[in-house]
Amino acid sequence: MAGPSTAERGARKPKSGTSRPRPGGKGGAGRKGAGGGKRFRPPGRVGLIVAGVLALALVSGGIWVLYGSSWLRVERVRTTGTEVLTPREVEAVADVPLGAPLISVDTGAMERRLRAKLPRIDSVDVVRSWPHGIGLKVTERKPVLLLEKGAKFVEVDAESVRFATVDRAPKGVPLLRLTPDRSPSLRRFGADRLLSEAVRATGELPEKVARETRVVEVTSYDSITLGLSGGRTVLWGSADEGPAKARALVALMKAVPKAGHFDVSAPSSPSSSGS
Repeated sequence: MAGPSTAERGARKPKSGTSRPRPGGKGGAGRKGAGGGKRFRPPGRVGLIVAGVLALALVSGGIWVLYGSSWLRVERVRTTGTEVLTPREVEAVADVPLGAPLISVDTGAMERRLRAKLPRIDSVDVVRSWPHGIGLKVTERKPVLLLEKGAKFVEVDAESVRFATVDRAPKGVPLLRLTPDRSPSLRRFGADRLLSEAVRATGELPEKVARETRVVEVTSYDSITLGLSGGRTVLWGSADEGPAKARALVALMKAVPKAGHFDVSAPSSPSSSGS
């Protein structure tokens, strides 16, 4: 019987364990990986030490630049936003440490000190202006009413804060007269609450009326009267329903421009009288 042909002999599978992948063949490539045959080797002990030294040098250098060098120190102060106060007044209270490292300036403490010692300041931002400056951004309180105090005037802002006493009344700020002595409102609400109600009422006035208001008189919680230029008066009532009262007053003034007295205490039924 004839033996297997050449084709048959080539088609036979090799016995298990007799075939080895040639160097550089597919089998070898699988073990070497996609990196061209180079295996990742973690840095040795010397490499780790060098990296640590470099990192420490960078951190130390950064700390020295911020705190020890003369490159980033406070050399100037700039104040903005002042109107009544002067930059010199603000900077004297701020007491910025000239020559100190800029990074070491306690901006929060400086802001608190300025607000405590200068009540006219409503808010202030202390900012670092690299590489050598400190900026003081001031917002001052603005008076909306004045209280007489002897020959002087106490300024009251839109938050009912009495923040300053001045010798002269600022132009365009109405005078507040609190005269609730005979009213139970004083016992029930107190002078501070009546002051707040007056501030709330004036905050709702139409722009034209606000410019013409000279006096705001409060005799009780629900009796606020405005004294306008030209001897005209407005009975506003309480501070409630401010927007509705403002609309009623504007309409009433247009309808009866020569009236001397306007009553919008009940905004749904306003009235006027006099001429």
